Amino acid sequence: MDDLSENRLREASQKFIAASQLGGTLASAKAPQYRAKVFKSGNSLALRLPKELGFKEGSVMTLQAHDGGWRIAPEAAPMRGIDVSGFAGKCPWLQPLPREDFEERPSTIAARKAAGLA
Repeated sequence: MDDLSENRLREASQKFIAASQLGGTLASAKAPQYRAKVFKSGNSLALRLPKELGFKEGSVMTLQAHDGGWRIAPEAAPMRGIDVSGFAGKCPWLQPLPREDFEERPSTIAARKAAGLA
């Protein structure tokens, strides 16, 4: 989702939250009023939301009961990790430190002796 649609989605959900806190209707927050229809979809109920709210198909939303109504908000985007796969070539002179606190397992020593390497 791009930044513009995320901002529109966040604004729409904030208006909805503000409206639910002021009395449960969008009209009480002086925001445009939208009608949504609940319908049966398989064994579940679904809520059809107007396109003007800015939600994208496949968006994941969080619904939470709040003061006799519902609070709907977009789910937080997962934190992005840093790709460190290219870091190794940046410092070819850098070598890992030897582990001074490392002792070999007895099974490793026995396997090496059995193979005739020690």
